[in-house]
Amino acid sequence: MSLSWNEFPYIALPAVLCWLSAGLLACRRTQSGRSVYVVDALTIIGIALFAVFIAAFWNALSRPPLRTMGETRLWYSLFMMLAGYITYRRWNYPWLLLLSAIVATAFTAINVLKPEIHSIALMPALQSFLFIPHVIIYIIAYAFFGIATLAACMLLIRRRKGGDHDELFAFTDNLVYIGFGFLALGLLLGAFWAKEAWGHYWSWDPKETLAFITGAAYLIYIHLRHQGRKDNFIIWTLLVAFLLLLLCWFGTALLPGTSLHLYS
Repeated sequence: MSLSWNEFPYIALPAVLCWLSAGLLACRRTQSGRSVYVVDALTIIGIALFAVFIAAFWNALSRPPLRTMGETRLWYSLFMMLAGYITYRRWNYPWLLLLSAIVATAFTAINVLKPEIHSIALMPALQSFLFIPHVIIYIIAYAFFGIATLAACMLLIRRRKGGDHDELFAFTDNLVYIGFGFLALGLLLGAFWAKEAWGHYWSWDPKETLAFITGAAYLIYIHLRHQGRKDNFIIWTLLVAFLLLLLCWFGTALLPGTSLHLYS
């Protein structure tokens, strides 16, 4: 089966409706056992629809749909919702499932309103077995950092009301640890890929420089948390780190200089 951007809205609409319905249902004050199963079913159906489209789109392109910003947004919507669902089931924060659905819907809406049509060809630098794991691992890291950012926003809101938020802080820390683990693995794979494609592991081009700064920002958060910091500054550190991540992901083309990582 092959699908293109033309068919994407017909897959995206039912998927995001499933996700948003699941999030709203999860946030109801009273839930029966049946409603819990409905939340699970709706979330999984939406994830499955997205996964099927990506697989069919991959088949239509005859290459992995990981080259353009629009294609990476597809994967981010999928992984954002998958990470949101996993963390919701593990830590039972219903608001997290809803916020994850809203973010995934926003990224999906961008792709519906502004589809990107590009050649199916891959330039030589992308014709490497490291291309797929490097990009996918990075997007998984971005998804967990996205969930951590949502948790940080909730921390700011709840701190205004007072009380103990150690549990939510610990939850946020775990998300950052997971995200940073994937980020470090993606960075390592990228270095080996750069050696294969360009002859050196690191070149300090705009993309790589921003990747280093982003990783350093998350390390600062981890370091401060291990010192026991629980103030607003540490929360804002996490929010700034995510802004740097978005700049690294989307903003490289806007920076001065020519990046080796511009493939479109």
